[in-house]
Amino acid sequence: MDFLFNTNAQFFIAAYLIGAIPFGLLLAKKYAGVDVKSSGSGSIGATNVLRVVKETNPSLAKKLGAATLLLDALKGVLVLSVAYFYGLSEATLWGISVLAVLGHCYSPYLGFEGGKGVATGMGVMMFMLPLETIIALVVWALGAKLIRISSLSSLIALGALIIASFILHPDMPHAPIVIIGFILLYKHIPNLIRLFKGEEKRVV
Repeated sequence: MDFLFNTNAQFFIAAYLIGAIPFGLLLAKKYAGVDVKSSGSGSIGATNVLRVVKETNPSLAKKLGAATLLLDALKGVLVLSVAYFYGLSEATLWGISVLAVLGHCYSPYLGFEGGKGVATGMGVMMFMLPLETIIALVVWALGAKLIRISSLSSLIALGALIIASFILHPDMPHAPIVIIGFILLYKHIPNLIRLFKGEEKRVV
């Protein structure tokens, strides 16, 4: 158990456990009285919160969706910010980033289920690679306006971010970015299946 006294290990554990907090589920239950895990797509993310709550309270749905998006993005940034000011290495910061996304997608509080990781991934990437993330957000906004399918817009933006990182930072280790990208892609497989079947809902 000596590893628990290691600073890096403590931050890794914190990143995973804080990243795993299901804000969308908690907000929807408290303020709308609905369980997003048993409605809509079953995801705990902002898109499903918006979709489910909108059925009964459209104005509240926008507020809860926005709050979920913000909190899911910030929970990874919180641990990263503390670690940065603590003077931890860039490699450790990337480890924190990956574990925050992993926590959101596979939360121990929900039987290792969770959301799709887009907001949390966006948050940690904005901290680690701000320019690439801004490019990805622009691509997402364009995709959302033209395609109006949240999952597809998110995946296109993810691809843009990864490509931009190789162009703008060709010498940096890209393994953490690829790992985060793989996690997000894997979590979106049900969306892709529905998309190929023409069943994916337009919510953007």
